[in-house]
Amino acid sequence: MSVRLGLLALLADQSMHGYQLRQEFEARTGGTWPLNIGQVYTTLARLGRDGLVEAVGDGPAAQGVAGHDAGAAQGLGAEAATERYALTEAGRAEVARWWTTPVARSAPARDELAIKLALAVTVPGVDVVDVVQRQRTESMRALRDFTRLRRAADARDEPKDLAWTLVLDNLVFTTEAEMRWLDHVEARLARVARVARLAGVAQPDASRTGTTPSTGAGARATASAPERGKRR
Repeated sequence: MSVRLGLLALLADQSMHGYQLRQEFEARTGGTWPLNIGQVYTTLARLGRDGLVEAVGDGPAAQGVAGHDAGAAQGLGAEAATERYALTEAGRAEVARWWTTPVARSAPARDELAIKLALAVTVPGVDVVDVVQRQRTESMRALRDFTRLRRAADARDEPKDLAWTLVLDNLVFTTEAEMRWLDHVEARLARVARVARLAGVAQPDASRTGTTPSTGAGARATASAPERGKRR
């Protein structure tokens, strides 16, 4: 989630101060992605430098968004709690582009679980099946929580919950997809293990057969020839 674009979208609605931006962001997303107030002010500072937002009013920030917010992010600007910020024309154009531009999937975000399992199958000594089963238990717990919250929101049936329920739907569908993927991973692991066992039967180890790799039907026939000569 781009905090930068999220704040710009909120400011397209109305001018706000930093604390209000944090509250609105968390309220509209149900607190799924909590923001640190320092992160808000640091982002506002960058947006000010880029000419996308401006401070409105007579406070210190009106004379320099970047400088004031750099101090506010460190807890040095008391007026930061009440100073309001608004979009510039360039900021409104940036938000408009965001609404009309699809989210790129060509460079997917790093997924810790996918990375974890990709490495687990290559590192000796890791019980990958156990890793999968433990993750499935955690994912099922999360799915129950998300489903419970979704039902509670449905029971309230309040228009203000629409944004939050959309986020919940995303979390539910994403978790369900993750559990299906875990089932797929477990099935792949079982198939690989089965193929490995069959390969072991098709090419038995020499120590279990009592023969050497060079010992074959031709070698046995050659070895038995002198015996046939003796019998004759």
